[in-house]
Amino acid sequence: MFSNCVYLQVEHFDDFTLASSWERFISEIEAICRQWMSDGPKNLLVEHFDDFTLASSWERFISEIEAVCRQWMSDGPKNLLEKGAVLLEFSKNLYKVKFELKYSLKSYLMEYYFEKSNTDDGKVSDWNFNLHDLQLCFGVKEFLVIAPQSASGVVLDAPEASKLLSAVAIALSNCSSLLPAFVPVHDPSRKAYIGIQNRGTVFTRRFESDHIGSQVPVKLMHLEGLYELFISKFAYSTLDISVHLFKVHFTMKLTYRTLSFDDDNDVQETDDEMTESEGNPASDIHSKAQWDDDCPWSEWYSAEDPVKGFEVIAIWSEKMVESSSEMAELENASPHEAEKWILFPIFSENLTDGSKGNQIGFASQLHFLVDALDMSFEAEFMEDFVSVENQGPDNLKTSMVIPPPTVIDRMLKELFHEGVQEPNFAKGEHKNSRAIKGAPLESLFAQFCLHSLWVGNCNIRAIAVLWIEFVREVRWCWEESQPLPKMPANGSIDLSTCLINQKLQMLAICIESKRELNEDYQDCIGSMDQASPHKKEDDPFGEDSDSSIMLTPGENFDGKRDSPSKTDDLHGSGTTVSKFSSEPEHMVLADLRPSDCIRRGSAGVVGSMMLLKSHQRMHAPFTQDAPLMTEDMHEERLRTVEAFGDSFNFSAQLEKEILSTDMSAFKAANPDAIFEDFIRWHSPGDWESDDTQEKRPIKRLAMEDSNNDWPPRGRLSRRMSEHGNLWRKIWNDAPALPASEQKPLLDPNREGEKILHYLETLQPHLLLEQMVCTAFRASADALNQTSYGGLKQMATKMEQLYLTMASSLRPLQANRLSSGSEIIDDLRRLCGVLEHVEKLLTVAASLHRKFLQAPRLSEAIFSDYYNFFLPRMGTASVGDNAQTVFDKKQQVRNHERPVVSNMFTPPTANQSWRKVLSMGNNLNGHEPVLREIIFSIRDRVSDHYAAHIPSVYQQEIETYRMYTCGTSNDLRVALSVVSCD
Repeated sequence: MFSNCVYLQVEHFDDFTLASSWERFISEIEAICRQWMSDGPKNLLVEHFDDFTLASSWERFISEIEAVCRQWMSDGPKNLLEKGAVLLEFSKNLYKVKFELKYSLKSYLMEYYFEKSNTDDGKVSDWNFNLHDLQLCFGVKEFLVIAPQSASGVVLDAPEASKLLSAVAIALSNCSSLLPAFVPVHDPSRKAYIGIQNRGTVFTRRFESDHIGSQVPVKLMHLEGLYELFISKFAYSTLDISVHLFKVHFTMKLTYRTLSFDDDNDVQETDDEMTESEGNPASDIHSKAQWDDDCPWSEWYSAEDPVKGFEVIAIWSEKMVESSSEMAELENASPHEAEKWILFPIFSENLTDGSKGNQIGFASQLHFLVDALDMSFEAEFMEDFVSVENQGPDNLKTSMVIPPPTVIDRMLKELFHEGVQEPNFAKGEHKNSRAIKGAPLESLFAQFCLHSLWVGNCNIRAIAVLWIEFVREVRWCWEESQPLPKMPANGSIDLSTCLINQKLQMLAICIESKRELNEDYQDCIGSMDQASPHKKEDDPFGEDSDSSIMLTPGENFDGKRDSPSKTDDLHGSGTTVSKFSSEPEHMVLADLRPSDCIRRGSAGVVGSMMLLKSHQRMHAPFTQDAPLMTEDMHEERLRTVEAFGDSFNFSAQLEKEILSTDMSAFKAANPDAIFEDFIRWHSPGDWESDDTQEKRPIKRLAMEDSNNDWPPRGRLSRRMSEHGNLWRKIWNDAPALPASEQKPLLDPNREGEKILHYLETLQPHLLLEQMVCTAFRASADALNQTSYGGLKQMATKMEQLYLTMASSLRPLQANRLSSGSEIIDDLRRLCGVLEHVEKLLTVAASLHRKFLQAPRLSEAIFSDYYNFFLPRMGTASVGDNAQTVFDKKQQVRNHERPVVSNMFTPPTANQSWRKVLSMGNNLNGHEPVLREIIFSIRDRVSDHYAAHIPSVYQQEIETYRMYTCGTSNDLRVALSVVSCD
């Protein structure tokens, strides 16, 4: 019977009159399914259901989270950046967007952290210094954080935290997103999180972290205990861990920090004091050594060490650990065994935040000097600022304190009585220093300006008191014929310096001349009388020949010195010819003739030149130096010449005294000379020679027979031949006197009194203008002496500083300043530029001193800091894009490790009580200030739904990962576990 059933034809029966309601329901479902399958995916119309009238608030909250996540996923990193994603300050590639949500009268903030350059592996390197805290703790790359908008920013209620995390997990699952999500929990100081991540259809990854702030168990202070804590997360509780081997991946990062260099000095000072007190109980005075004692600015102030210390990060690369005994061995390992050392400098906050601390330096004091310049227009004389009778502004009487006399006396002693050696003006001078019209660093006026920066906080009244006493000391030196300290008493006036420095230099020369005029000539004559009998025996020409100056072939001498004015100013000649050569072979002994007996003041013959009216060699006389003139004297002479009209004749009139002394000296040295002979020697351009004898080299002419060269043939130039020529008139009136018997061209008494009158009546604003220029130049020159090695950026910045100062100070040199001028604001900005350069220079000096044996490190660290500090230089404010925290690090090479480790000086006996060592891996007795470890277990897993092709879907994942961070006083643990749902 059953065999016949195979051939039965199945008919469709639609009569439901007798069917049950359950059968009709099944039939309806079947019809709908048949319709859907026949339509196919293309013809299906997907309808969106937005009716939430019956949905709960919780469901609407999840839907809102889902919508936001879908929008973020669809935008992608590029569009999110355009919509205002914010770059995290500590990272170069991690950005953040946020969205506010509300649920049950509470507000939440959901943040999405993503990277601009995204990769598919979703992993991050373990010890990347730019990682977010959650990236480091859990090894994730992109993630979500949802937290309440409250004062604490964490979810304090555990059920609420679980519910909030579930909402985000459901929303991410609906979006098919694999992003991990985190919720901050517990107390904010614990930095605790819970989190979850969907790893596909099978696996789920859960996160949890917490922090122990005190009373860390002793076992967890050591690597062995931390290792066993990690094993306990996946091993059975009854399993004996010590006898089983587990393949655990391990990597570690240890951070060491040097003592603050200020604290280190304090400790060293304490040790020294204890040693001194043991050896000499009566010794209670101890001078603390500063880090910058040998720096050029230490004479004026002590700068804070900008490098407070260093952090050394020792990194052990990942290795496989199988037992707790291996962890114990690692704890005893030296940090030198680490694969990598990273050096991180710790800089003072005062470098970038000018409001913190008391910034004392040249720049800060120059601010006060500029303020004094601004107030200098309120009085006519410097005495008015200190006079009791003067009714000045109230701020002069209250806020500006006059320093006590002891302070003024100490400064004057440093200026005038601490050595009178010849100053070295080239010391510390930059190649662009002379572009600033000030005084050299070692000069008297420059030292006065630097001292004034530190007297009475550099207010105008204190400067006035110091200036008045300074001028009194200068007058005392003049009246007592004492050398003016720190000023050269010879040479020419340096017109590139400020006028006060020129006046002081000329005064020093006048004092020297005054001393020579006031010498006791009786002692000199007595010494000459003792030597005169020997001369009479050797000299057949008698007493008169003593005044004749003859040279031996091997003797050197100074001859005629050219006037500072060009030859054109005197006689219009375009040629400047040396009157004679100073080489010994060019000079020959003159033939002694009867006329030589009255020859006086001769410096020797001039080559083979012969006199026109007598067959005698021409002698060059000793002449007086041209009178020295300061800049204002040159300007006065120039204005007079321009006002006179006939520049040639008037210039000759102005040079009449110089010309007359030269002619008198020439007559004394050449008694038979005529006017034409003087012109041939003094102004060869005005002698038109008919032969070429005198054009030959002097050395050849001296060897030839002089008979063939006489008489010289030639004539005077046209202007010298004119009737009533001024030069010929001066020649006719000039007596024959050697330079030693002439009236000095420079009257030291007259010029010295004029200089003192200038200093005593100098207007305040003119004094302050020169003080500002000199103080800026001297400060820069002092800083320029700093030794900072081969830091090219610092050398470039110093060069730019000089150019900036020269440009900003140029209006002061032209005397274009007036009360309330905008130039004052420019000078204040210049002080800001100098302040930044000064700070940068202290960094360069400090790094150079600390890395003398590792210059590459100092150059690399300074280069990083220079680029960090550059946006702040020369500006009053920092732009929004400027980095506010310096975080650059440098990798230490193997040969540089001893230099770095030497910074960790072994603790002394006095430091032993400060800290009890409880952790391993010590560096020169210093335990790490932070220890970070990552343990992980990796397994190869496959998707259960694709078990038939495991080679494709099988992958290696971190099934267990634990990050620990802490010291002996605190411990933070972050655990992530992958489970199969």
